[in-house]
Amino acid sequence: MRPFRFGTVGSPLSTPKKPGGSVGAVYQIASLGLSALELGWVQAVRVTPETCAQIAMAAKETEIVLSVHAPYFINLNASDDEWPKSRQRLMDAAYYGFLAGATDIVFHPGSYFGERTAQVMGKVVSRLQGCVEELQAKGIKVTLRPETMGKSAMIGSLEDVLLMSREVPQVQPCLDFAHLHARAGDGSMNSYNEWTRVLDAYASALGEDSLKRLHIHLSGIEYSAKGERNHLPIRESDFNVEALFTALHDRDCAGRILCESPNLETDALWMQETWDTLFTSG
Repeated sequence: MRPFRFGTVGSPLSTPKKPGGSVGAVYQIASLGLSALELGWVQAVRVTPETCAQIAMAAKETEIVLSVHAPYFINLNASDDEWPKSRQRLMDAAYYGFLAGATDIVFHPGSYFGERTAQVMGKVVSRLQGCVEELQAKGIKVTLRPETMGKSAMIGSLEDVLLMSREVPQVQPCLDFAHLHARAGDGSMNSYNEWTRVLDAYASALGEDSLKRLHIHLSGIEYSAKGERNHLPIRESDFNVEALFTALHDRDCAGRILCESPNLETDALWMQETWDTLFTSG
């Protein structure tokens, strides 16, 4: 049995029009031989409780594990005027995601706006704490996952997401390894030793057991000295998948690996096959 479930961020491109939508995507993931789906609610959360119930039922029937990618327009460092809108987007993703059977809510933490990291992170942690307290009060049991981001101007370094996770309960990172590679901007963060150091830092901050609950995004990526430009098919990029997978395997990690490349399920299946070839064949 694999330690990781593989899947896609967003509906597979091959999802039929009927039943279509998120329900169809769950069934398509299962038919492809994948086992995880991240619902791509990246523009807005436009879903009814009735549809959420149908998604949850489909996921239970197929044994597909679900997460949600919350809308892009969330910023934990937004101005006081803009913060209520950002907050509502995150809370809607958590509320409706929970109704749909999702266990994890991935979101982009926002921008530094040129401010000092230490100054920004105090506000970020405080706001995130408030969100979690409301979720707990309402009995919404999901893990909020701030994502590592691909540009240095964005909140979302490894240190940022570990700090949020250490300081606020019910918060754990989403490790986008392609973003970490691009964020460096110089071709580094792409070797076995570098990924092992990332995993060691993760375990040091959040406990060795946290490596059993990793939530990973992966794709190819194009970047410049300033960081991420756009996602690429994994085999059309310089990302060293074998080095990453070997580091994950050697540190006895487990969880989910979700593909975010332009050819979603093709690359997700290739990643799954690559893992099997490296570690379960023969």
